[in-house]
Amino acid sequence: MSRRTALPAAPPGRLADARRDPTRRDPAPAGHAGGARRRLGLGRRLLRDRVLLLFALPGIALILGFHYLPLLGNVIAFQDYQPFLGIRGSAWTGFTNFAVIVDGDPAFLRALGNTLILTLLQAVFVFPAPILLALLMNSLFSERIKRIAQSILYLPHFMSWVIVVALFQQMLGGSGLLNNYLRAHDLGTIDIIGNSELFRVLLTSQVIWKDTGWATILFLAALSTIDAQLYEAASVDGASRWRQLWHVTLPGLRGIIILLFILRLGDSLTVGFEQIILQQQAVGRDVSEVLDTYVYNNGVVGGAWGVAAAVGLVKGLVGVALVLVANKVAHVFGEDGVYSR
Repeated sequence: MSRRTALPAAPPGRLADARRDPTRRDPAPAGHAGGARRRLGLGRRLLRDRVLLLFALPGIALILGFHYLPLLGNVIAFQDYQPFLGIRGSAWTGFTNFAVIVDGDPAFLRALGNTLILTLLQAVFVFPAPILLALLMNSLFSERIKRIAQSILYLPHFMSWVIVVALFQQMLGGSGLLNNYLRAHDLGTIDIIGNSELFRVLLTSQVIWKDTGWATILFLAALSTIDAQLYEAASVDGASRWRQLWHVTLPGLRGIIILLFILRLGDSLTVGFEQIILQQQAVGRDVSEVLDTYVYNNGVVGGAWGVAAAVGLVKGLVGVALVLVANKVAHVFGEDGVYSR
């Protein structure tokens, strides 16, 4: 005998209606189809959300005034710009200012090389640092100790680079705490601040000390969203702590890691103008000149505004291209990236 699944009985009223009119359809729930047909127009939506829009106006004005309107100034990259003549009075030179990039000006190539080296160092040492720190802090069992550690590690982020550089000079400078201790014990001093060979290592360590604690916020938030049952299931299956880290924790962080790495690519050619310009005089331009300081030294200081704008424009376009390419690669591997397909 074949088994038949009993279907729930239809209400008598609806069954009778269906027999009378087989083509009749039940009306959609209130607020579903009718709401889709009666979509609010732009004016009504603006009126409805007027309070939220008023709150957003200061932020919108800030972004427009300091991020988008200044982009119009890139037009001087195609001019022999003179500040006393202005944009309208300066002569147009076409792509002449881009010759330093195309022809390979030695100063530009030196700045580009230093930028790429610092970018590589930051990608290898600075970017993974907050991930490792977040994993370490997440392993703390005491919430009180975790909160205290977070407060201490977040503090350097709120210091300006002027203070950070001054602290490193007081600790590692020629008359700093370390060398004074070595002199007091009749030991040889160590030249760290002002040493061109150690300058890149110094820059990388300063960035790690200042920003690693603050960058852990997003990773700690992502760790809190991982289901605890996954760890329990892995533990029941005999997975060690390292196996749980590799098969549960890191896959849970993969999305935020890819997103932040793509955003970091957009700023890959920006390696810290203020941090470097404060220490450039001590080591010289050969090892400290990067694209940002090249733009400053040639534009603001040297008066070659068009050349500086051309280099800055190309740097920005390269950053945008890197973000777009990396986002496409993320889509290939099944990740959303900065924006979905």
